[in-house]
Amino acid sequence: MNMDDKIITFESYYDPMLAHIVRSRLEANGISCFIADENTIGANPLYNQAVGGVKIKIFERDLQRCRDILANEGDLHEQDHFEIDDETNTYVVCPFCASTNVSNIAAENESGLLDSFINLVNPFNSQKNWHCNNCQQDFE
Repeated sequence: MNMDDKIITFESYYDPMLAHIVRSRLEANGISCFIADENTIGANPLYNQAVGGVKIKIFERDLQRCRDILANEGDLHEQDHFEIDDETNTYVVCPFCASTNVSNIAAENESGLLDSFINLVNPFNSQKNWHCNNCQQDFE
């Protein structure tokens, strides 16, 4: 086996969708690569932190070229994050697509002032609603 044929981890992402976007960018530029640990995380999204995210694997000889491609096209790591649910103290995963690219949205109610007062009197009344930025689904 030649040293140029050594396979390394290029980057890790908590969001599988972002990993696929980066993989497709690399493949569009002629880089051979694949994604690892996606099925493990797909089977149980709570393993994401333990496994270290979804990994993009490349040949070591392509490392600098991959860095150059992402530097020219923009890095997506600023979108790769996860939200922590205060009630369960775990990170929020979309139940539809297993993405961690979610945002907390306030429950929309026409009685804004009344709703605020009720939440002050009974803070356990408020419900958390989440929105997945990948599949555009809302969930609790």
